Amino acid sequence: MANRPWVMKQEWHEVVFLHWPVKAEWMRKHVPAELELDLYDGFAWIGIVLFKAKRTCLRGISLIPAVPPYLELNVRTYVKYNGRSEVYFFSLDADSALAVKAASTGNFLPYRHARVKMDEKQGQCIFRSRRTHRHTFPETLSLSYNIASAPIKKSFFDSWLTERYCLWTKPKNRLLRVDIDHPPWELQYVQGEIYENTMASFLPKNFHLERPIAHYGGAQKVLFFPPAIE
Repeated sequence: MANRPWVMKQEWHEVVFLHWPVKAEWMRKHVPAELELDLYDGFAWIGIVLFKAKRTCLRGISLIPAVPPYLELNVRTYVKYNGRSEVYFFSLDADSALAVKAASTGNFLPYRHARVKMDEKQGQCIFRSRRTHRHTFPETLSLSYNIASAPIKKSFFDSWLTERYCLWTKPKNRLLRVDIDHPPWELQYVQGEIYENTMASFLPKNFHLERPIAHYGGAQKVLFFPPAIE
């Protein structure tokens, strides 16, 4: 895939994956009808992924000076289309007004502006995001964590949750696929505490009461490819 002409590249740093199982019937009405839910152990899965985006580049432009590093928090689930298993996003919150404007033009992706902070204190990372986008619910995530293991030997389930290389979006009633490419994740376990979580506010809240499956993914260099119409 990396031999295809990419349109953008970016670095992701300090990537954390949080996952919860949820009832498939809770999820079904929030995902386009063309997409089949990708289930594991009979459950749909909500993923919350947080990271710092750096060195955003468009093809033919070495760096985009107007896009400094920014923090992002996205909420996603897993779907299938024509037998291919990938990602559907419910929301992507970022503290970069330019990134939000560019990615949300034409409702291409549901990017929203948020106040986001990521700090390190006494060996712990402290993360807080609160959506501030106009006319949207102010979904919030507040947590602290630290890396709790050396790199792990990934199970099939670890890979199922994290090794996803395309996303589906449906602007203007057209289903589009966007492929990405990066090396496989080298995962570590994470331990910590969630103080507030109102993400995925369209779902019943009792899934938030369970502790998530948590992984640290470190850093990746990522290529993005042109959208394809399905």
